[in-house]
Amino acid sequence: MTTFTKPKLTFEQFLDQCPEEGFYELIDGEIVEVRSTRNHDDVANFILFGFYDEIRQFNLNFVVNNTAVFRTITAKGIEQGRKPDVSVIDRDLWRSNRSAYAALEQPIQLAVEVTSTNWEDDYIDKLDEYQRLGIQEYWIVDYLATGDRKYLGQPKEPTVFVFLLNADGEYERNAFKGSERIISQTFPELKLTAEQILTA
Repeated sequence: MTTFTKPKLTFEQFLDQCPEEGFYELIDGEIVEVRSTRNHDDVANFILFGFYDEIRQFNLNFVVNNTAVFRTITAKGIEQGRKPDVSVIDRDLWRSNRSAYAALEQPIQLAVEVTSTNWEDDYIDKLDEYQRLGIQEYWIVDYLATGDRKYLGQPKEPTVFVFLLNADGEYERNAFKGSERIISQTFPELKLTAEQILTA
């Protein structure tokens, strides 16, 4: 019996072969569709518009969107193509090649992942890949408290985690719940509470 294994796609092949309709990521060499519930989208859009308001109000040099895909590398050296639920990108980087599609190989400023049933991807895989890439700020918004108790406590509570890169290039985690105001390095004037985000 002969077994055929499908060759793993590179990031460039992923960009070439990725369907134009819908949202996709490159995971372990395969194109995987990223689907979300309306509740998930409501939470992500609330954050996106909150960031957009901050950018406009304070004339910050960022763009914010939910379409950017960028290349990461796993600890085993495998190329991944990640599409955060919300991306905050340096405007100069974004506009350096405006005719290009929304794919980047440089680190963005801030990535937000709203957790779903595949919460391990956000808490483990993406956390490691985003830290490795050098994304300064990474949010995990666990509005359904689907993550492990070691992150969410006992009993598990919906939580917004903000990870910031320290001087050693490692993430330090801050957790926000209930009426606690989110502390963001990228948006220091942000007035959103965890509850506002988690119940959007």
